[in-house]
Amino acid sequence: MESYNSFQVAQHQVREAARLLHLDKATVELLSWPQREFRCTLQVRMDDGRIENFHAYRIQYNYARGPAKGGIRFHPDETVDTIRALASWMTWKTAVIDLPLGGAKGGVCCNPKTMSPRELENLSRAYIRAIHPMIGIDRDVPAPDVYTNPQTMAWMMDEYETITGRHHPGVLTDKPQQIGGTEGRRDATARGGVITVREACSALGADPTKAFAIQGFGNAGQRAALLHREILGGGKLVGVSDSRGAIYLPEGMDPEELVMHKLKSGSVLGFPGAKVIPQEALLELDVEVLYPAALENVITEDNAPNIRARVICELANGPTTPAADIILNRKGIHVIPDILASAGGVTVSYFEMIQDSYSWFWEEELVHGRLDSKLTRAYHAVQEAIREKHVHPRLGAMVVGVARVAEAAKLRGWV
Repeated sequence: MESYNSFQVAQHQVREAARLLHLDKATVELLSWPQREFRCTLQVRMDDGRIENFHAYRIQYNYARGPAKGGIRFHPDETVDTIRALASWMTWKTAVIDLPLGGAKGGVCCNPKTMSPRELENLSRAYIRAIHPMIGIDRDVPAPDVYTNPQTMAWMMDEYETITGRHHPGVLTDKPQQIGGTEGRRDATARGGVITVREACSALGADPTKAFAIQGFGNAGQRAALLHREILGGGKLVGVSDSRGAIYLPEGMDPEELVMHKLKSGSVLGFPGAKVIPQEALLELDVEVLYPAALENVITEDNAPNIRARVICELANGPTTPAADIILNRKGIHVIPDILASAGGVTVSYFEMIQDSYSWFWEEELVHGRLDSKLTRAYHAVQEAIREKHVHPRLGAMVVGVARVAEAAKLRGWV
């Protein structure tokens, strides 16, 4: 399969939206590049006593609408361009949901699967020591991403508070509830995605109680499996994949049993009754709803002609290339783009920032209700842009996000 530079994909999306909005050259250039980038090398003591070096990044793409917001990845394949792309998409994501935030992303090149908890803690604290002058509740608020979690955020928050000598729980979000986390954050990304699927199926006349498949069975994928039935009133999970392989069971799999199997065995492989299929075949199953919930650029012009789902809900960041978007749109496949579909996480992270600011925490029902309201309004704002501009869904979402950021930049006098 041809390789894709994620940042070039992100820039292409920005410029396409800017063309439809008739933005001037200076504004287009501002929105096509990060406003601030930081690279460093972290020295971390390993369990055997040796010191190992890790390359790390924090990129604040745009903060015209408010403090930058975005996750931190621990992944062996991170590059400056993947982080730039993810920071770009976070900028449009917060704008599409109409949050008073900008976009950022961070990453450390490492293989967390080979590291002990102590080594991961040392790495987390080293990262914060390097970037602490750049972050803060009024500057940049990180959160977890691939291979990071609430425990990672707890270590990072503690290191930040140790350095500053002050209590700053809102400097990182998706923390454990005991130290400033919020109700409703664990399943927020998946819940937001399933809410948009509900709205899409209602608008299209699709049936969400038919077969669905999930590519990537990490936190978001597992939660989507559980919430699809809860929110949509049914559905048959026929296909699932993770980094080790893909499985298929046309009669359907019980989501709770599959999650337990994954947690116990470390993979979806070996689930009773399911047969192993090629990874690429998972995306091409005949289903009503497909959830890509893994990494970037998995749906391309090579496999888009073979996609048979009626609705694609992108819980991953950037899973579809620009050429594939056009093919899917021509086939009548409704894509709920990542900057809308996976925005539930950052929305509830924003709720966490608010609650941390005045030390008053909401009940889970209130968090869910406000998340539903935000995602529902955002979905229909994107649909309005699609109808007005006669474009495919991703471009419609980009039009909404880019227009809002461009307006904020102009009001500030930046362009």
